[in-house]
Amino acid sequence: MERNYSRVDRLIASIDEALRISTGEAPAPFRENPAGDLAAAELNEDDRRHVAGLMRINHTGEICAQALYAGQAATAHNDETREAMQLAADEEIDHLSWCEDRLKELDSHPSILNPFWYAGSFAIGAVAGIAGDDWSLGFVKETENQVEAHLEDHLERLPEGDARSQAILDQMKEDEAKHARMAEDAGARELPPPIRRAMTMTADLMKSLVYRI
Repeated sequence: MERNYSRVDRLIASIDEALRISTGEAPAPFRENPAGDLAAAELNEDDRRHVAGLMRINHTGEICAQALYAGQAATAHNDETREAMQLAADEEIDHLSWCEDRLKELDSHPSILNPFWYAGSFAIGAVAGIAGDDWSLGFVKETENQVEAHLEDHLERLPEGDARSQAILDQMKEDEAKHARMAEDAGARELPPPIRRAMTMTADLMKSLVYRI
C-alpha cells in the first residue's frame, strides 16, 4: 500500500537530504557525465584555477537548486507540482555530480559556504511553496532563466580547448532551459521586478564569494 506523506514527513526527509548534499555527499547521477571520454586540455595554473572557480560556482548553483526544489516539494499544494519539482531536482543531481567530478579533475574542491547557501535556498523554496504553486513555479522559472544566462557567460569564459568543461556546461544549459519552459507551461507566475532584482543581487554575491572559496 502506498503511503501518503505529510508535509512534516517531507520536511524531515528534505532536511536529511540537505545534510548529505550540502556537506559534499552528492547522490549518484541518473545520467552519464557528458564529458565522457573527451580528452582533458592542458591548462596552465592560472587557467586551472579559473576553471575551478567557474565550476565551483556552478556546483554551488546546483546546491541552491536542490535546496530550492526540496523546499518547494516539501510544501507544495498538489502532487502534480511536487512531481514536477522532483523531476527537475533529479536532473539537478546530475549537474551536481558532474560539477563535483570536474572539480576533482581540476584538483579543486566545492565551496565551504555550501551549507549556508543550501539553508537560504531551502527557506525560499519552502516559503514559495506555502505561498502557492504558481508562485513556486515562478521562482523555478526565474531561477532557471538566471542560471541559463550565467552558464552562457561561463561558456564564453572557458579557456580555449577545455572540451570537458564545455560539454558539461552545454548539457546543463540545455536542461535549465527545459526546466524554465516546464515551469512556464505549468502556470508559473511572473515574479515582480523587485524580487527578480533581489535574486540577481544574491546570485552575484554568491558568485563573487564562491569563485574563491
